[in-house]
Amino acid sequence: QVQLVESGGGLVQAGGSLRLSCTASGLTFSSYAMGWFRQAPGKEREFVVAISWTGGSTLVADSVKGRFTISRDNAKNTVYLQMNSLKPEDTAVYYCAAGSVTITTTPTKYDSWGQGTQVTVSS
Repeated sequence: QVQLVESGGGLVQAGGSLRLSCTASGLTFSSYAMGWFRQAPGKEREFVVAISWTGGSTLVADSVKGRFTISRDNAKNTVYLQMNSLKPEDTAVYYCAAGSVTITTTPTKYDSWGQGTQVTVSS
């Protein structure tokens, strides 16, 4: 049974930083592309960042480019989302996802999802 567990969310002031972690179990982690998505109240889930199974390729949404960075440690079955220069509009529940296909921004291409972690950025 695949399980993805996010951690690291919380309340931060605008301009601050947070690092989210997502630890996976029940799958061959190093064979999966990993992505982070977010969903704000009343809005659809949107793509944030993704990383290939080797870590050699990444995709980044324009809204977070230059501020957010994704990385992974295959030895620890963990993917990270470093978020800097946070803005109030980054407030959302952040989800990690695992996909057995190539790196993609499309949420339906991901096979497994975590429960999400709340990030709140105050102005």
